[in-house]
Amino acid sequence: MPSNHLLAPDEPPPFLEERLDGRSSFFITVDHASAYIPRGLDNLGVPAQELKRHIAWDIGALAVARGVSVALDATLVAQNYSRLVIDSNRDPNVDSSICTVSEHTPIPGNVGLSPEAVAARRAEIFEPYHRRIRALLDEREKAGRPTILIAQHSMTNIYKGSARSMQAAVLYNRDRRFAELVLARLRREPGVVVGDNQPYFVSDETDYTIPVHGERRGLPHVEIEIRQDLIADERGQAEWAARLARTLRDAEKDFAGAPS
Repeated sequence: MPSNHLLAPDEPPPFLEERLDGRSSFFITVDHASAYIPRGLDNLGVPAQELKRHIAWDIGALAVARGVSVALDATLVAQNYSRLVIDSNRDPNVDSSICTVSEHTPIPGNVGLSPEAVAARRAEIFEPYHRRIRALLDEREKAGRPTILIAQHSMTNIYKGSARSMQAAVLYNRDRRFAELVLARLRREPGVVVGDNQPYFVSDETDYTIPVHGERRGLPHVEIEIRQDLIADERGQAEWAARLARTLRDAEKDFAGAPS
Protein backbone atom coordinates (compact mmCIF):
# COMPACT_ATOMS: atom_id res chain seq x y z
CA MET A 1 0.00 0.00 0.00
CA PRO A 2 1.45 3.44 -0.89
CA SER A 3 2.58 5.44 2.15
CA ASN A 4 0.12 8.24 1.38
CA HIS A 5 -2.85 5.85 1.05
CA LEU A 6 -5.27 6.28 3.95
CA LEU A 7 -7.88 3.50 3.94
CA ALA A 8 -6.98 -0.17 4.20
CA PRO A 9 -8.79 -2.53 1.78
CA ASP A 10 -10.84 -4.07 4.59
CA GLU A 11 -12.00 -0.76 6.07
CA PRO A 12 -15.46 0.71 5.41
CA PRO A 13 -16.16 2.57 2.17
CA PRO A 14 -16.36 6.36 2.56
CA PHE A 15 -20.16 6.38 2.55
CA LEU A 16 -23.20 4.18 3.03
CA GLU A 17 -26.34 4.49 0.98
CA GLU A 18 -29.85 3.13 1.43
CA ARG A 19 -33.13 3.21 -0.51
CA LEU A 20 -31.64 4.38 -3.79
CA ASP A 21 -34.99 3.51 -5.37
CA GLY A 22 -36.99 5.30 -2.70
CA ARG A 23 -40.07 6.96 -4.13
CA SER A 24 -40.08 9.96 -1.82
CA SER A 25 -39.09 13.48 -2.82
CA PHE A 26 -36.89 13.57 0.25
CA PHE A 27 -33.15 12.95 -0.03
CA ILE A 28 -31.40 12.62 3.33
CA THR A 29 -27.71 13.18 4.09
CA VAL A 30 -25.81 12.55 7.33
CA ASP A 31 -22.42 14.27 7.22
CA HIS A 32 -21.26 13.17 10.68
CA ALA A 33 -22.78 9.70 10.92
CA SER A 34 -19.78 7.78 12.24
CA ALA A 35 -16.97 8.01 14.79
CA TYR A 36 -14.79 5.54 12.87
CA ILE A 37 -11.15 6.57 12.31
CA PRO A 38 -8.88 4.72 9.84
CA ARG A 39 -6.60 2.32 11.69
CA GLY A 40 -3.49 3.87 10.24
CA LEU A 41 -4.23 7.15 12.03
CA ASP A 42 -4.01 5.53 15.50
CA ASN A 43 -7.13 7.32 16.76
CA LEU A 44 -5.45 10.64 15.89
CA GLY A 45 -3.80 10.46 19.33
CA VAL A 46 -7.16 11.09 21.00
CA PRO A 47 -8.16 8.99 24.06
CA ALA A 48 -10.78 6.37 23.20
CA GLN A 49 -13.26 7.81 25.70
CA GLU A 50 -13.14 11.19 23.96
CA LEU A 51 -14.01 9.56 20.65
CA LYS A 52 -17.38 8.50 22.07
CA ARG A 53 -18.30 12.17 22.50
CA HIS A 54 -19.92 14.55 20.04
CA ILE A 55 -16.53 15.85 18.92
CA ALA A 56 -16.11 12.70 16.83
CA TRP A 57 -19.61 12.33 15.36
CA ASP A 58 -23.26 13.35 15.54
CA ILE A 59 -24.57 10.92 18.13
CA GLY A 60 -27.93 9.39 17.14
CA ALA A 61 -28.18 11.25 13.83
CA LEU A 62 -27.78 8.20 11.59
CA ALA A 63 -30.33 6.14 13.52
CA VAL A 64 -32.89 8.94 13.31
CA ALA A 65 -32.18 9.47 9.61
CA ARG A 66 -32.61 5.76 8.95
CA GLY A 67 -35.95 5.80 10.72
CA VAL A 68 -37.10 8.75 8.65
CA SER A 69 -35.79 7.10 5.49
CA VAL A 70 -37.87 3.99 6.20
CA ALA A 71 -40.99 5.95 7.10
CA LEU A 72 -40.84 8.17 4.02
CA ASP A 73 -39.19 5.73 1.58
CA ALA A 74 -36.42 8.28 1.11
CA THR A 75 -32.90 7.87 -0.24
CA LEU A 76 -30.20 8.16 2.42
CA VAL A 77 -26.47 8.82 2.00
CA ALA A 78 -24.23 8.99 5.08
CA GLN A 79 -20.54 9.49 5.76
CA ASN A 80 -18.72 6.49 7.25
CA TYR A 81 -15.77 8.31 8.87
CA SER A 82 -15.32 10.64 11.81
CA ARG A 83 -15.52 14.38 11.38
CA LEU A 84 -12.14 14.50 13.15
CA VAL A 85 -10.46 12.89 10.14
CA ILE A 86 -12.01 15.40 7.77
CA ASP A 87 -15.28 17.24 8.23
CA SER A 88 -17.65 16.42 5.39
CA ASN A 89 -19.70 19.54 6.13
CA ARG A 90 -16.80 21.97 5.69
CA ASP A 91 -15.14 23.30 2.59
CA PRO A 92 -11.79 21.47 2.47
CA ASN A 93 -10.05 24.82 2.03
CA VAL A 94 -11.05 26.19 5.45
CA ASP A 95 -9.07 25.52 8.62
CA SER A 96 -11.96 23.78 10.38
CA SER A 97 -11.99 21.07 7.70
CA ILE A 98 -9.33 19.19 9.69
CA CYS A 99 -9.38 20.58 13.20
CA THR A 100 -6.47 20.52 15.63
CA VAL A 101 -8.73 21.23 18.65
CA SER A 102 -12.39 20.22 18.98
CA GLU A 103 -14.26 22.00 21.76
CA HIS A 104 -11.55 21.68 24.47
CA THR A 105 -9.93 18.47 23.16
CA PRO A 106 -6.58 18.59 21.29
CA ILE A 107 -6.37 16.41 18.18
CA PRO A 108 -2.62 15.62 17.97
CA GLY A 109 -2.93 13.53 14.82
CA ASN A 110 -4.16 16.57 12.90
CA VAL A 111 -1.20 18.79 13.76
CA GLY A 112 1.43 19.51 11.14
CA LEU A 113 -0.06 17.36 8.39
CA SER A 114 1.79 17.19 5.10
CA PRO A 115 0.00 18.30 1.93
CA GLU A 116 -0.04 14.65 0.86
CA ALA A 117 -1.76 13.55 4.08
CA VAL A 118 -4.38 16.26 3.72
CA ALA A 119 -4.92 15.33 0.07
CA ALA A 120 -5.41 11.65 0.98
CA ARG A 121 -8.17 12.47 3.48
CA ARG A 122 -9.91 14.62 0.95
CA ALA A 123 -9.53 12.15 -1.92
CA GLU A 124 -10.52 9.01 -0.01
CA ILE A 125 -13.23 10.29 2.36
CA PHE A 126 -14.58 13.76 1.55
CA GLU A 127 -14.71 13.67 -2.23
CA PRO A 128 -16.27 10.20 -2.73
CA TYR A 129 -19.10 11.09 -0.33
CA HIS A 130 -19.97 14.33 -2.06
CA ARG A 131 -19.37 12.90 -5.51
CA ARG A 132 -21.96 10.23 -4.76
CA ILE A 133 -24.48 12.78 -3.50
CA ARG A 134 -23.89 14.86 -6.61
CA ALA A 135 -24.32 11.87 -8.93
CA LEU A 136 -27.58 10.77 -7.29
CA LEU A 137 -28.98 14.29 -7.41
CA ASP A 138 -27.97 14.55 -11.07
CA GLU A 139 -29.85 11.31 -11.79
CA ARG A 140 -32.97 12.60 -10.08
CA GLU A 141 -32.79 15.86 -11.99
CA LYS A 142 -32.40 14.09 -15.33
CA ALA A 143 -35.37 11.87 -14.48
CA GLY A 144 -37.47 14.94 -13.65
CA ARG A 145 -37.88 13.84 -10.04
CA PRO A 146 -38.61 16.49 -7.41
CA THR A 147 -36.08 16.57 -4.57
CA ILE A 148 -36.12 18.08 -1.09
CA LEU A 149 -32.72 17.89 0.60
CA ILE A 150 -32.62 17.06 4.32
CA ALA A 151 -29.28 17.36 6.13
CA GLN A 152 -29.61 15.46 9.41
CA HIS A 153 -27.37 16.43 12.33
CA SER A 154 -27.36 16.28 16.10
CA MET A 155 -26.02 18.68 18.72
CA THR A 156 -24.69 18.21 22.22
CA ASN A 157 -26.91 19.28 25.13
CA ILE A 158 -23.96 21.08 26.76
CA TYR A 159 -21.35 22.93 24.71
CA LYS A 160 -18.31 24.52 26.36
CA GLY A 161 -20.16 24.51 29.66
CA SER A 162 -23.39 26.08 28.39
CA ALA A 163 -26.61 24.04 28.48
CA ARG A 164 -28.95 24.18 25.51
CA SER A 165 -32.65 24.48 26.27
CA MET A 166 -33.97 23.71 22.79
CA GLN A 167 -34.63 20.09 21.83
CA ALA A 168 -34.01 20.70 18.13
CA ALA A 169 -33.00 23.39 15.66
CA VAL A 170 -33.94 24.23 12.09
CA LEU A 171 -31.09 25.74 10.08
CA TYR A 172 -30.83 27.48 6.71
CA ASN A 173 -28.90 30.19 4.90
CA ARG A 174 -30.21 32.19 1.93
CA ASP A 175 -33.30 30.10 1.24
CA ARG A 176 -35.79 29.82 4.10
CA ARG A 177 -38.71 28.46 2.04
CA PHE A 178 -38.81 24.86 3.24
CA ALA A 179 -37.06 25.42 6.57
CA GLU A 180 -39.76 27.87 7.62
CA LEU A 181 -42.45 25.24 7.05
CA VAL A 182 -40.51 22.60 8.99
CA LEU A 183 -39.97 25.07 11.84
CA ALA A 184 -43.67 25.90 12.03
CA ARG A 185 -44.67 22.23 12.04
CA LEU A 186 -42.08 21.21 14.65
CA ARG A 187 -43.20 24.02 16.92
CA ARG A 188 -46.68 22.52 16.94
CA GLU A 189 -45.27 19.39 18.60
CA PRO A 190 -46.21 19.38 22.31
CA GLY A 191 -43.35 20.33 24.60
CA VAL A 192 -40.79 20.74 21.82
CA VAL A 193 -38.64 23.90 21.85
CA VAL A 194 -37.05 24.50 18.44
CA GLY A 195 -34.28 26.94 17.61
CA ASP A 196 -34.62 29.09 14.50
CA ASN A 197 -31.07 29.22 13.10
CA GLN A 198 -29.88 28.78 16.69
CA PRO A 199 -27.52 27.66 18.17
CA TYR A 200 -26.01 27.35 14.67
CA PHE A 201 -26.79 28.72 11.25
CA VAL A 202 -25.78 27.64 7.77
CA SER A 203 -23.15 29.71 5.95
CA ASP A 204 -20.68 29.30 3.11
CA GLU A 205 -17.84 29.52 5.64
CA THR A 206 -19.11 26.91 8.11
CA ASP A 207 -21.10 24.49 5.93
CA TYR A 208 -20.81 22.55 2.68
CA THR A 209 -23.72 20.18 2.09
CA ILE A 210 -26.57 22.71 2.10
CA PRO A 211 -24.76 25.50 0.20
CA VAL A 212 -23.35 23.16 -2.45
CA HIS A 213 -26.02 20.49 -2.94
CA GLY A 214 -29.06 22.51 -1.90
CA GLU A 215 -28.61 26.19 -2.65
CA ARG A 216 -26.56 25.90 -5.82
CA ARG A 217 -29.11 23.55 -7.32
CA GLY A 218 -32.06 25.60 -6.17
CA LEU A 219 -33.46 22.63 -4.25
CA PRO A 220 -35.76 23.16 -1.28
CA HIS A 221 -33.77 22.08 1.76
CA VAL A 222 -33.33 22.22 5.51
CA GLU A 223 -30.70 21.22 8.04
CA ILE A 224 -32.12 19.68 11.20
CA GLU A 225 -30.32 19.37 14.53
CA ILE A 226 -31.62 17.24 17.42
CA ARG A 227 -30.16 17.34 20.90
CA GLN A 228 -28.06 14.25 21.41
CA ASP A 229 -29.25 13.34 24.89
CA LEU A 230 -32.74 12.90 23.40
CA ILE A 231 -31.60 10.43 20.73
CA ALA A 232 -28.85 8.51 22.52
CA ASP A 233 -30.96 5.35 22.80
CA GLU A 234 -33.32 3.41 20.55
CA ARG A 235 -36.46 4.74 22.18
CA GLY A 236 -35.49 8.36 21.66
CA GLN A 237 -34.30 7.67 18.14
CA ALA A 238 -37.58 6.03 17.20
CA GLU A 239 -39.59 8.84 18.81
CA TRP A 240 -37.71 11.55 16.94
CA ALA A 241 -37.71 9.64 13.66
CA ALA A 242 -41.50 9.40 13.84
CA ARG A 243 -41.77 13.08 14.78
CA LEU A 244 -39.56 14.18 11.91
CA ALA A 245 -41.28 11.90 9.40
CA ARG A 246 -44.71 13.42 10.10
CA THR A 247 -43.20 16.92 10.24
CA LEU A 248 -41.57 16.50 6.85
CA ARG A 249 -44.70 14.98 5.31
CA ASP A 250 -46.77 17.92 6.50
CA ALA A 251 -44.16 20.47 5.44
CA GLU A 252 -44.02 18.91 1.98
CA LYS A 253 -47.79 19.31 1.64
CA ASP A 254 -47.51 22.90 2.84
CA PHE A 255 -44.73 23.55 0.34
CA ALA A 256 -46.73 22.10 -2.53
CA GLY A 257 -49.65 24.36 -1.65
CA ALA A 258 -47.59 27.53 -1.16
CA PRO A 259 -47.71 30.31 -3.79
CA SER A 260 -44.82 30.05 -6.22
